[in-house]
Amino acid sequence: MADKAVVIYSGGMDSFTILNKAKQQGHELYALTFDYGQKHKKEIEFAKRVCSELDVHHKIIDITAINQLLQSSSLTSDKDIPEGHYEDQNMKSTVVPNRNMILLSLAIGYAVDIGASKVFYGAHSGDHAIYPDCRPEFVLAMNDVAKLANYEPVDIVTPYLNSDKIEILKDGLAMGLDYGKSWTCYNGREKACGKCGSCVERLEAFEKNNAADPLAYEAS
Repeated sequence: MADKAVVIYSGGMDSFTILNKAKQQGHELYALTFDYGQKHKKEIEFAKRVCSELDVHHKIIDITAINQLLQSSSLTSDKDIPEGHYEDQNMKSTVVPNRNMILLSLAIGYAVDIGASKVFYGAHSGDHAIYPDCRPEFVLAMNDVAKLANYEPVDIVTPYLNSDKIEILKDGLAMGLDYGKSWTCYNGREKACGKCGSCVERLEAFEKNNAADPLAYEAS
């Protein structure tokens, strides 16, 4: 019998790769997609379609009520989404305070409830500079907290914690994944903007892998 595992699945390219990686490892997957009031809700629709295609248990959880507490981020307020690379300081405006701790707490609770032993989540090294809740020390601490908070042990699994998006894409392309089924742009418009930090990093990953991004982008 396959082990149950929860995947925090945003619909972006990192979690898309992890979802497929975990499925290929033989886990019985339970995907969680969170609507926390983010501007880029388009990713939720991508997540829904992929889970349907892969026949993965999928829940879309509405936690938009927390948005009123998290207005300092450009992802959850009327502030403009900054343009440029993730490593640029202006990208700090995209930090949603405590987001991953909130999402991990809910995912761990769900894992305990359904008897899953793992929670997969897409932290990677490209996020370390800007997002404190994607750094190794945070993941290690949350793993310890998860074991203290519950009778049942749940491991937080981060396959790409020490990899960047270039390496993640390389792995996904080797698996034969179609990244036209993932959405990365922080602007939830019809086409990806190509200018926000998320788009810039994605396009860089495709360029470094000598591959073409199947997503459509707005004309510059």
